[in-house]
Amino acid sequence: MITRGDFTLDGQTFTVDNNVWLVGNDQEVLVIDAAHDPSVIAAAVGARVVTSIIATHGHNDHINAAAELADLVRAPIALHPADVMLWRTIYPHRAPDRSLADGQLVALPGGGSLRVLHTPGHSPGGICLFGELTGEPVLFSGDTLFRGGPGATGRSYSDFPTILASIRTKLLILPANTVVHTGHGDDTTIGEEGVDYDDWVRRGR
Repeated sequence: MITRGDFTLDGQTFTVDNNVWLVGNDQEVLVIDAAHDPSVIAAAVGARVVTSIIATHGHNDHINAAAELADLVRAPIALHPADVMLWRTIYPHRAPDRSLADGQLVALPGGGSLRVLHTPGHSPGGICLFGELTGEPVLFSGDTLFRGGPGATGRSYSDFPTILASIRTKLLILPANTVVHTGHGDDTTIGEEGVDYDDWVRRGR
């Protein structure tokens, strides 16, 4: 599903559309990136049990519905600890419930799991989630990788060489047919994006 709201960083605010991913079955669901509107997300969840709310990183547009949604559906929130300083700008008096670590397995409703890949660069604690859904490789990339290139850098806590290294060492080694579900915009695949890596390096963005 897509929600719309504000992204604010370094004193600037932009209106953005965010992809919110619900992964599960008719009984349980995992929420990836609770953005902007907790009531809309809760309505999409319906009567299902939310096993966890995963934040791919701590930018406000990926977590600004997390706390209220967690209270509505009684689910824990998980975030990589390197992004806690970003989390605290939105929730100064509430900590995430769980920490994410590179290589950690997040259980999927109905069986299987997604593996946490720590991919800093867009933010220090940025992560992706990789696994198989219906027998096909899938990556939930947050803002690390989009159709057309890496996530944005050039703002506080971000670094272009770091995000390139994350993509090269953690993502481009995945199967080429891996479908990439991004934090904003359209899906892509690892194979489609990998062919342009050298061009990203040359362009410096």
